[in-house]
Amino acid sequence: MASGGESAGVRLSGVPETLLWNLYQRACEARRPDAVLADPKAVELVERIDYPFEETFGPPNPLLAQGQALRVRTFDAAVRAFLDAHPDGTVVALAEGLETQFWRVDNGRARWLCVELPETAEVRRALLPDGDRRRTLARSALELSWCEEVDTRHGVLVTAQGLLMYLRPGEVRELIAGCAERFPGGALVFDAVPRWFSERTLRGQMRTAQGYQSPPMPWGLNAGELPKVSTAHPAITEVRELALPRGRGAYYGVVAPLLHRLPAVRNLRPTLTAVARFG
Repeated sequence: MASGGESAGVRLSGVPETLLWNLYQRACEARRPDAVLADPKAVELVERIDYPFEETFGPPNPLLAQGQALRVRTFDAAVRAFLDAHPDGTVVALAEGLETQFWRVDNGRARWLCVELPETAEVRRALLPDGDRRRTLARSALELSWCEEVDTRHGVLVTAQGLLMYLRPGEVRELIAGCAERFPGGALVFDAVPRWFSERTLRGQMRTAQGYQSPPMPWGLNAGELPKVSTAHPAITEVRELALPRGRGAYYGVVAPLLHRLPAVRNLRPTLTAVARFG
């Protein structure tokens, strides 16, 4: 694999390959003149990586790409709010793959720890080399020994973007409980797919026209079930959903905000993003 401005070949499969799907969607949106997310680093990576993005994932879908970008903006807003309150704090990004959030939200003081499976850690280090305040740890997020690597002196925010749905329900509960126990005063920002979406992936029904099939997502959580997250550990003092920013067009400008507010239809949304705070 190459670094710098050279072309880089990436060969992944299964769940790790989804990092390329996420990157592709962000770059597709970021290329638009009216983009809802400024992400030049994502565009740069897609242009550098030797991978058949369109042949694998299909041609750009503006609705899908914008939805992904708005979800990412929700995470960005949560991280910025944390850094506003804790300028020297530590952000722990669990399985962020080729997410380029650091370059969008960095305040010049925060520390960033990426916890990645060994094969994705190798890809990230090659394409996004570690820096003075940002490093990648090759370890499963489920191996809670990574918590010992975190500087907790100035506050901790853990993010799990596009991760928990690929874990088993018991693993999700253990991971959330482990964070709550080890990072008092900290928080976890995560996303989840609803149960209907999870069930479709388990039946192999989430496939693109090009034949790319989403990996199974064993963990699903409906928006109405969000309070259950607080039962994972007594130290969890608050769990609340984060609202998606308004976007372009009728769906993301009108329909999506309604899906967030109306109890009768809120479980139809493809994803929800939430924050769990630890006392």
